[in-house]
Amino acid sequence: MVAVRNIVLLLLCVTVVAPIALYTDRLGTFESPSTKQEFIEDVASIALSSVESGHLNLLPQETSTAIKEPIGVVYTEEDSTKEKNLPQDLLLVKSRVLSTTTEEDQTQNENHIKLVTDGINQGGSSVVDATGENVLGEDAIDVDDNDAKSTHAYTREPQIKAFKQEQQQATEISGKRNKKGSVLSETNKQNDQTPSDARVQKLKDQLIQARVYLSLPVLRTNPQLIRELRLRVKEVLRTLGDASKDSDLPRNANEKMRAMEQTLKKGKQVQDDCAAIVKKLRAMLHSSEEQLHVFKKQTLFLTQVTAKTLPKGLHCLPLRLTTEYYNLNSSQQQFPNQENLEDPHLYHYAIFSDNILATAVVVNSTVSNAKDVSKHVFHIVTDRLNYAAMRMWFLVNPLGKATIQVQNIEDFTWLNSSYSPVLKQLGSQAMIDYYFKAHRATSDSNLKFRNPKYLSILNHLRFYLPEIFPKLDKVLFLDDDIVVQKDLTDLWSVDLKGNVNGAVETCGESFHRFDRYLNFSHPLIAKNFDPHACGWAYGMNIFDLMEWKRQNITEVYHNWQNLNHDRQLWKLGTLPPGLITFWKRTFPLNRSWHVLGLGYNPNVNQKDVDRSAVIHYNGNLKPWLEISIPKFRSYWSKYVDYDHVYLRECNINP
Repeated sequence: MVAVRNIVLLLLCVTVVAPIALYTDRLGTFESPSTKQEFIEDVASIALSSVESGHLNLLPQETSTAIKEPIGVVYTEEDSTKEKNLPQDLLLVKSRVLSTTTEEDQTQNENHIKLVTDGINQGGSSVVDATGENVLGEDAIDVDDNDAKSTHAYTREPQIKAFKQEQQQATEISGKRNKKGSVLSETNKQNDQTPSDARVQKLKDQLIQARVYLSLPVLRTNPQLIRELRLRVKEVLRTLGDASKDSDLPRNANEKMRAMEQTLKKGKQVQDDCAAIVKKLRAMLHSSEEQLHVFKKQTLFLTQVTAKTLPKGLHCLPLRLTTEYYNLNSSQQQFPNQENLEDPHLYHYAIFSDNILATAVVVNSTVSNAKDVSKHVFHIVTDRLNYAAMRMWFLVNPLGKATIQVQNIEDFTWLNSSYSPVLKQLGSQAMIDYYFKAHRATSDSNLKFRNPKYLSILNHLRFYLPEIFPKLDKVLFLDDDIVVQKDLTDLWSVDLKGNVNGAVETCGESFHRFDRYLNFSHPLIAKNFDPHACGWAYGMNIFDLMEWKRQNITEVYHNWQNLNHDRQLWKLGTLPPGLITFWKRTFPLNRSWHVLGLGYNPNVNQKDVDRSAVIHYNGNLKPWLEISIPKFRSYWSKYVDYDHVYLRECNINP
């Protein structure tokens, strides 16, 4: 038995230890290119045979760690030409086994054979190849025991093909390394760039910290630190000024920042109670939110006041024009082409306004875009205060072949409180109290309903078009806050299909539906109307006056106004009664005819604005006010001649 055991040990040494010693000796003495080539071929043959057998370990696991990194140069640049003679399917094995190392960088490089074997033993998802790039484990080798059967099914040809692909990828990666490195360096530079307002934000944060410390009771015992903090706060406030980015800061900003930082460190040493600081920050946050709420209410109120108030120049203009008008003789006060006023074959416009400049823009923009100006007739109705001024403006600014008419609402003797319910309501004591009693100012949270324009009968005159123009068949109603950008004559040929009103629908948003304007908690409203019905725009409407008369629309309007005497069905305004009066009597026009929102929404689609026939500045931000939206102002102002003598005398500027 002992002899047999000795024989087995001897055979084991010969079959295991001898090959290890042989290969180790060849690695240590390897110098000539010819022997190097033989070594590579031997290693490659072992690898490929392992692939065929389903195992890719180059050496048994027990001996893999015993292999030492070759000492000296094992592959030099002189041999690069001979690399071409190697089979392409062995290049990847070569790249993983050999490394161009020297004695100086030997300790810095990993043994690539060890990396491969360690990656296999650990079952990692990736290993590192000779190029330094990560290679997915499934692309390099298959190490999952569950996939052993499929691994044995692999043939040599697919593996060689895989080796070729990996080698090609490695070559491309190494060839592009310089380019890739430069791109990465540029990317890192971009990532390292700080925001343009980093210092501004830091200064603001320092101010908050300083104010927190100043408000803490514990610092009251340290008057010197309080004085220093207050001084730093003043310095930082002066440094910040109105700066919104770092380039706006003065040169000494960094110095002030460092000084504040040193003072804040002193404050932290005195007060390091985080709970007290958090409590104070919460109090400051709550106070800021309350102030923000107050400021929002004040802004809303002031915006409403501004919207209700005409600029000084627009007050001056009617006074100047009125004076000039009464200096004219009676013949000079007449407009030409008055025979066209009742011709139903022409294109008639109705504009009801007391704003001279706004009305002038509506008329000028319409005439400027009309194909045949001679067929357009403008009927303007204003109040007694602005009647002479309105006439004078269009007398000194004639419209060429177009026809103009200016009427005084006081001349409509049929329009009185006994005929019009809304006129009776506007003159009631309850309505006067609603607008002019200060103690009632908070009774309605929605300030827009308190606009005095709702007291003007001019705003409700649109419901009396057949009475104003008894001999006309169709009228195009225009608000005074619109601008016409295209010829509108095609509107008179639109088939309204038996409807009275032609308008653009505005139900793209939920607040443009009926439930936004009407009180559906009231049974009369809930019974007769659909809360989800689509609203439509007042401001550019084509009205069929023949159908109006046939369907007795004015009487429908009067009935609903009487029912709303206590404003329980809807608040004040003309759109809610318009929705009710023309319910199921409105024909939807193409959206390209009319776009709204330029008086309150800066995000109106620019393409919609440019292609629309009529743009509407509905809202408080009227184009003749300083609070108007700047990017939409030019659409209106281009129809105003600011060099006009009357505008210059009244200091009306763009």
